[in-house]
Amino acid sequence: MTVKTAQFFAIILIAMVLVPSGAHLISLPNKAGMDQEQFFTVQQVYRGWALVAIPLLGALIVTLVLAVLTRPQGPAFLFAALSFVLLLVTLVTFFIWVFPANQSTDNWTAAPENWQALRTQWETMHAINAVITLCALAATVLSALAWSEA
Repeated sequence: MTVKTAQFFAIILIAMVLVPSGAHLISLPNKAGMDQEQFFTVQQVYRGWALVAIPLLGALIVTLVLAVLTRPQGPAFLFAALSFVLLLVTLVTFFIWVFPANQSTDNWTAAPENWQALRTQWETMHAINAVITLCALAATVLSALAWSEA
């Protein structure tokens, strides 16, 4: 894989991850005041969103490849490596905070007593991950801008 090809696919794949991530962030203010019934109903729109793991895993692989390919050029390498680490952080935070909330609520179809705390945890971590994903995209673009073919 050439550097330009890795740059292209990294940017596209991270952008694909940013779309649903950004949707979570943008919807947050509208969902904050919902009661349990409304919130659980709205949560059903996320069925099938586990497929976002596909471009995320692709982005992780390609940003790692990009970091390896840009290693000879310090700034390009550092931005590519940063992008990889940021994407890895989103995956780790998902499995520490978001996934357990999904499991505890049976994907928001069952309401345990602490459902409100789980909602806050779920929404907060999705919002944080949206910002982290945006930073990963910016780092990848900066890596591409810092790369020189000479």
